[in-house]
Amino acid sequence: MSDQCRDTLRCDPNDLQQAMSIHTRKITDSCRDKDCIEDLRVYLTKGSQCLLDTATCARVRCAELLYTYIDVEPVAFDRHHYCIDVTFYYRILADATIGAGRPAALYGLAVFTKRAVLCGEDSKAHIYRSDTRLCGPDGATRYMANLPTAVVEVLDPMVLSSKVRDVCECKCREESALQLPGAICGMFDDELVLNGERKRLYVTLGQFSIIRLERDAQLIVPVLDYAIPTKECCEAPGCAEDPCEMFSRIPFPATQFAPNGCDRENTDGCCHN
Repeated sequence: MSDQCRDTLRCDPNDLQQAMSIHTRKITDSCRDKDCIEDLRVYLTKGSQCLLDTATCARVRCAELLYTYIDVEPVAFDRHHYCIDVTFYYRILADATIGAGRPAALYGLAVFTKRAVLCGEDSKAHIYRSDTRLCGPDGATRYMANLPTAVVEVLDPMVLSSKVRDVCECKCREESALQLPGAICGMFDDELVLNGERKRLYVTLGQFSIIRLERDAQLIVPVLDYAIPTKECCEAPGCAEDPCEMFSRIPFPATQFAPNGCDRENTDGCCHN
């Protein structure tokens, strides 16, 4: 066999003159989802809730994903499969109309939980690392030592709609008490109102996410060459690329030089007085 294997996908590891053993994570299963989360309650801060209670209407402006909590549990009746419970925490920013004045800014927290069941394969090996401490801050336990690792990739949600509802005076069915991590509450500079409000803000979000399960694996891979960076280090931002070189790749805007007729709409995207 030649010294260099040109088709690496068909190389026989036994024939390679150079090979390397690497540790990586094998994806055992994955899924993608497109969630339309309707009428998600927003827990406003105390100051924002006071404004909403006197407002005539409110509209959600944007939503930001703050944190994603992931929990993995084996499925009791289906070997090799695991339940992935994912909780998303969002910061919601809204505008409230109070009388004839300018809109007032409101902000608060929204929480959404979903579940996925994926194949995580089976492993009898318990994996421990030198930086893992039993019952330490990372929550490592002997039970968790052979579970697959769940990974969630998610984009910031799209705001689809929002509404304000009055809290009914009658004895409505109480919602289950919301348990919030201290770190999430610490991301707001005011206390969040969980009950006792007169009005509630609800938002409908659209969210794209990918969920996968991974397990540690050792692989032998061919070594073609060591990865040496080709880009030189620079001290100032923007110095990595010559501005004239970047400008030379911009296509000539020929259409912007053509005169527009009086009855043609201006399409250059600029506002003119």
